[in-house]
Amino acid sequence: MADSNDDRLHPSRRDVLTYAGVAGLAGLAGCTTTDGGDGTTTTTEGDGGDGTTTTTAGDGDGTTTPGETTTTTGGAAGPYTIGMVDSLSGSLSAFGERNQRGKDLALADVNAVGIGGRELRIQVEDSESNAQPGVSAAQKLVNQAGVPFIIGAVGSGVSLAIYESVIQGTDVVQLSQNSTGLGLTQYPDLLRISPSGRSQSLALTNIVADDGHDSVAVTWVNNNYGQSLADAFIQNFDGEVAFQSPHNQEQSSYANLISQMGNSGADAWVFVAYQEGFTTMVNEIYSGGYEPALYGADSVRGESVLENTPDGSMNGMKIVTPSAPVNQENYQQFAARFQNEYDKEPTSWAAFAYDCVITAALSIHAADEFTGSALRAVVRDVTRPEGEEVTSYEAAAEILADGGGASDIDYQGVSGPIDLDENGDPRGFLQVLEVQDHSYEGVDFISG
Repeated sequence: MADSNDDRLHPSRRDVLTYAGVAGLAGLAGCTTTDGGDGTTTTTEGDGGDGTTTTTAGDGDGTTTPGETTTTTGGAAGPYTIGMVDSLSGSLSAFGERNQRGKDLALADVNAVGIGGRELRIQVEDSESNAQPGVSAAQKLVNQAGVPFIIGAVGSGVSLAIYESVIQGTDVVQLSQNSTGLGLTQYPDLLRISPSGRSQSLALTNIVADDGHDSVAVTWVNNNYGQSLADAFIQNFDGEVAFQSPHNQEQSSYANLISQMGNSGADAWVFVAYQEGFTTMVNEIYSGGYEPALYGADSVRGESVLENTPDGSMNGMKIVTPSAPVNQENYQQFAARFQNEYDKEPTSWAAFAYDCVITAALSIHAADEFTGSALRAVVRDVTRPEGEEVTSYEAAAEILADGGGASDIDYQGVSGPIDLDENGDPRGFLQVLEVQDHSYEGVDFISG
């Protein structure tokens, strides 16, 4: 899953828990490619009549000059184009906003160095935070634009729908930026940079038990992400699960659900919910006079939640979330650049999006050719520990330019060591936050 409009990372006093958790170019005849000013392209139907693609000219650093265009053929000088399916609208758009910022910083880093003298372009399509629009977006990228590599998506259900409807049975590489659903581990060719939610669920069970609660009420958003995290929590909680029920997104009221949780007698309530729905739930818990101990998965956290709920309504709530390695030098450099560029602290989700782009670029650089099968053969290797540790695209590209192969580099991302395994899952970090004085504060890390 993902984060909110301004969910920040809060370094802990203790060590972070480590846990295991693109057809060729954009030279498609009859398709006009417009650069968004940052190396990102959008396409519209049109016939150039000469088998060329019109691309906004870049200045070598992933940006473009507005209104300046050049026409290039599909020759070696053109950019490599891959695709991205992101939540630009809908219930997960806050995540999409952060992803785009992380993506833009990564594009600038890649294009400052280049990929064998060529630039990287990313065609972004909107999933609208739902499965069917996500599938349509991926079909446009694969079937029309012909990209051999797709970054996407945010929601686990959207990522899985894209894989099953578009990617499965092809050579196209899919690398999700934000999906943490446990079920994705069963699809080894559906890769992801954000780690599985299993450790998150196990950490929640430990926190609830350590806080002395032996009876819980659990509710989860009715999709793959919510179901898989809730199932893992319920199966591993040693106490009584007095109430368990899914809920649908974006309801105007959850009063009946809240009443059932209250009538269950459970003194700890666990939420695997999205920010908009959770905001409504908190307000109804508070107005109803309920005073349970609150716990949540990463998806409940966000500045919009704090801004739209009363002070004191969530005091003491504990939330488990993936975290970037905040003490790592390359993360600190990334965070400083993000802060300078956007006047905000980055989230771990922006870091995951950054690392998706860098992993894709390194795969293109290391592959024998720009095809899905060639990229699939190297995408795991550029992140594996058998190679030389590198913490930037520039350092890794230097090794590759000097004749090294994919197995000669081990890209250590700004989101932490990636080390994609046989299931397509990475390693990562977990952090525990607590709501104090109506803000999120870091507390001690625990083992998941």
